[in-house]
Amino acid sequence: MGQQPAARAAVMSDVARLAGVSHQTVSRVLNNHPSVRQETRERVMRAVHQLNYRPNALARGLAGRRSRVIGVVSFDTILYGPAATLLGIERAARAAGYGISIVTLERLDRAGVRSAIDALTAQSVAGVVLIAPMLTAAVAVHGLPTGVPAVVVESGDAGDLPSISVDQAAGARLAVEHLLALGHETVWHIGGPRDWLEARDRVDGWRSALEAAGRPVPPVLTGDWSPRAGYEIGQSLADRPDVTAVFCANDHQALGLLRSLHQRGVRVPEDVSVVGFDDIPEAEYLSPPLTTVRQDFDEVGRRCVATLLELFGEPAGHTTEPQVEPTLVVRASSGGRKA
Repeated sequence: MGQQPAARAAVMSDVARLAGVSHQTVSRVLNNHPSVRQETRERVMRAVHQLNYRPNALARGLAGRRSRVIGVVSFDTILYGPAATLLGIERAARAAGYGISIVTLERLDRAGVRSAIDALTAQSVAGVVLIAPMLTAAVAVHGLPTGVPAVVVESGDAGDLPSISVDQAAGARLAVEHLLALGHETVWHIGGPRDWLEARDRVDGWRSALEAAGRPVPPVLTGDWSPRAGYEIGQSLADRPDVTAVFCANDHQALGLLRSLHQRGVRVPEDVSVVGFDDIPEAEYLSPPLTTVRQDFDEVGRRCVATLLELFGEPAGHTTEPQVEPTLVVRASSGGRKA
């Protein structure tokens, strides 16, 4: 008979699940945070003993020599969302008295992420924020060194790590419900790259809003995040009289779509209404000004840093709720369906 596999050592999420509390509450108890009720503290400690959970010694060592620097792992991109997220984290860290050290990767795979974490821990950073909006990055966060306090941004499955994200599906529903309320029979969708979690969630929200309203669900028209994708897809949409409303997965796609429709003599919003996603700084200056879904990247940054502060055992000073709600910004690119 072969050897039985060794039992997996308990991790913090196991303790949280058994005690019926959050990951952050377990961290507060283990760091003797004063804000935890005694009954909760006792319940967590019973779970700790029952599971024979042992906090990683590296984590305790880091806590004893913690720097005032937060590490950030991102990837090599000029896209608005990741860049704005990074800026939001930097602003929140600075407000909390921390600097940041950034490692930028060309590809967010497991080996790259582990190498980045190693580089940051060598600097004795207090903790790490991983900006992980792609499927490969979501896989990479599993199995990270447990001794490093870490928060993940925009990951659908962060495992044992706390995660902060904008509710992408809710944002897509806001866009679709707005267009349906204007009298459009259905809403077409130009989707983002399939390997991006945000693109996937926006498709899910778009589809669920149409299905909830009992409306036809057109095929997703997948592109990348560029204006060219919106422009090229717009060339085919311009010839279809049944297309009266389009929801783009980001504002840059919408920019290209507006250009394409204009060249083909299709009026916005009289003939086709257009809604984007992100609310880039240029959105209100497009022609016509773009209706879009706004993501509050500063709020994402504040919640990331607040979550890390809780993991450090410091007062967070801000909510650490995992999902940031988006808002709809209505401008001139969306209007009632033509007669």
